[in-house]
Amino acid sequence: MKLKQFDVKTAFLYCAIEEVYLEQLEGFDDDSGHVCRLKQSLYGLKQAPRCWNKQFISFMEKARLKNSSADPCHFYCMHEDSFLYIAIYVDDGLVVRSKDEEIEVFLRLMPEEFRITIGSLENFL
Repeated sequence: MKLKQFDVKTAFLYCAIEEVYLEQLEGFDDDSGHVCRLKQSLYGLKQAPRCWNKQFISFMEKARLKNSSADPCHFYCMHEDSFLYIAIYVDDGLVVRSKDEEIEVFLRLMPEEFRITIGSLENFL
């Protein structure tokens, strides 16, 4: 089996978020009483992890990978003579494939949607 590791940079910032409003920040308050509406998720919001998960699942479906019914952090794709497994932990992932060139095909899809870094397996949590 061939293994690769990836990390999605600033993962929570890729997601559009449902309506969340914030008071104007200290130092930027113009005494108008206006509030700020968030258009994207931010780190620290309660909704951010769920929002990121939905975004990632949507990407995996576009890449024709199925979500495992046994574990929502596992995705897979089976072909006649090969397979692809992906395990994620928040924004870190492992890609396991029976053929090395097929890992590269998948990892070329990811930068179309996310900024990623590809590293050695020692970097995986």
